[in-house]
Amino acid sequence: MPRIESPEELVKVRAEMLSKRDPNKPCISICAGSGCIASGAGKVIEAFKKEIEAQGLTAEVDTKGTGCPGFCQRGPVVVIYPEEICYLDVKPEDVPEIVSQTIKEKKVVERLLYEDPSTGEKATLESEIPFYKYQERINISTNIKIDPQSLEDYLAIGGYSALTKCLFEMTPETVIEEIKKSNLRGRGGAGFPAGIKWEGSRNAPDPVKYVLVNADEGDPGAFMDRALLEGNPHSILEGLAIGAYAIGAHEGYIYVRQEYPLAVKNVSIAIKQAEEYGFLGKNILGSGFDFIVKVHQGAGAFVCGESTALMTALEGRAGEPRPKYIRSNIKGLWEKPTVLNNVETWANVPLIINKGADWFTQLGTEGSKGTKIFSLVGKINNTGLVEVPMGMPLRDIIYKIGGGIPGGKKFKAVQTGGPSGGCLPEELLDLPVGFDELTKAGSMMGSGGMIVLDEDTCMVDVARYFLNFLTDESCGKCVPCREGIRQMLKILDNICQGKGKEGDIELLEELAEVTQTAALCALGKSAPNPVLSTLKYFREEYEAHIKDKRCPALSCKELISFYIDPDKCGACTTCFRKCPSDAIIGGKNKIHIIDQEKCTKCGTCFEVCPPRFAAVKKISGEPVPPPIPEEARTITRGGKK
Repeated sequence: MPRIESPEELVKVRAEMLSKRDPNKPCISICAGSGCIASGAGKVIEAFKKEIEAQGLTAEVDTKGTGCPGFCQRGPVVVIYPEEICYLDVKPEDVPEIVSQTIKEKKVVERLLYEDPSTGEKATLESEIPFYKYQERINISTNIKIDPQSLEDYLAIGGYSALTKCLFEMTPETVIEEIKKSNLRGRGGAGFPAGIKWEGSRNAPDPVKYVLVNADEGDPGAFMDRALLEGNPHSILEGLAIGAYAIGAHEGYIYVRQEYPLAVKNVSIAIKQAEEYGFLGKNILGSGFDFIVKVHQGAGAFVCGESTALMTALEGRAGEPRPKYIRSNIKGLWEKPTVLNNVETWANVPLIINKGADWFTQLGTEGSKGTKIFSLVGKINNTGLVEVPMGMPLRDIIYKIGGGIPGGKKFKAVQTGGPSGGCLPEELLDLPVGFDELTKAGSMMGSGGMIVLDEDTCMVDVARYFLNFLTDESCGKCVPCREGIRQMLKILDNICQGKGKEGDIELLEELAEVTQTAALCALGKSAPNPVLSTLKYFREEYEAHIKDKRCPALSCKELISFYIDPDKCGACTTCFRKCPSDAIIGGKNKIHIIDQEKCTKCGTCFEVCPPRFAAVKKISGEPVPPPIPEEARTITRGGKK
């Protein structure tokens, strides 16, 4: 494909390209995102290529590795077009049957379809699967349709038409007005209106300006930005170029975690392709506008998700935040006006330009427009990426899309917003998801992490987990964050170990307030959220740990004990053989007992005890029943003596 020098040439190239594509030609799309690759998608792709060649179908069938379509729980995912037949959990050994039955005979392989666990009904099409059915996928829907390393695939779905429209039909001011009208808010945390941020940089007097992509996605359990960069990198580049044109920038950076090798690879290929064919570089599409993009790989510091720390790292110094006496859009990278938005925010820009702000504002709520991508993980049946309209209740996300809690367990809480977010209880399940609504409830949108917790989760331990993470990730520059988080963690450690005392809760609240008020950056200011939200909604668990030395969730190791119920022990010797500390006394035809002095409370006996016996019990805050005497421990076939 030659370098494109004008909008007319782009129209011509796209038309010629589409004329060579048969919409009825079978195409096998296999998810090649990081999640599915880890589940064996690479071998599935190779198996398809070999099988298609073996059956002489190379000219008749297309095969492509694509981005992540979201249903990570059931990967590798395969979608066959044009019918949109969706197969889940595909293995290399399934490939010959798929090719012979679905491709050649046009028959569906029933065993690879989604099956509703409650009704047994099967869904053939991707759109029929409940996980997808209740979503509004305006960003990730194209992931399974395109090869992320193919510029032609992106052009085939209308790629770079929004950039062309901006360069030749809109002024920078009208672009900004359209973004402002859409009320697109930053998807990376604070939810600041993107159009207002852009306008500030546009009006800044300094002629040198920058645009940045924040892909330093460090929240535990979050992988939204990774999936977009891996699956459709050109959409981010197009949005970034539009932003650069709007504010008058000629240089941009993608700050991406070094732990995202596939994302780095795909976006680097996309930059090279875009430069080669005229969508980046000098005189883009003959418009006279110049714009280059560079990739910067971060060293994995969570604090570099904060805007000023990210910019400091880009400048070649240690990634530490700096005071925001002047906003970054006025004085940011190298003290120049800088617009920083996260991956998902930039991906929305071409959609808004192509379809209009009015279309975008029809989705969502009054204060939160459009859709939001969440990584739905934790104690949930269907884990993966979900994209929903702003305002969808948490209950619908967790139960309609996520399929509820596995194992018949009871829902306890959902943690939103990453380590700096909060935990919301069952009574808030009908809360609509939006920037303002989550903040009022004591949590935050964040970048989009959503971790579901069940009845077996200790909320004190959850707060401790996130503070432990933040203690390591704090840059240590300011005392309130460095010492405030560390001291809160020490108190939580004591509480979980049964060493909590009266006044600890009040001290936690005082430390949280000081840290929120005095910390330099958003990491420190939001770090107390897990503590404050769990204290607000689960205070009784803290009190049980402190006053009764009891963990209601039977989770905190130092506060639980294991014993074997003599009436249920089958003397199968499983726990006896598996115990790593030799704490179980037993043998053939002998009821087992646990030596409490040797027991390390690892829980192995509890996990390996056969369900037919379920003899190992877990208790907290109660005395362990005394072991039965040796003479009463013998088991006979007729029962116990």
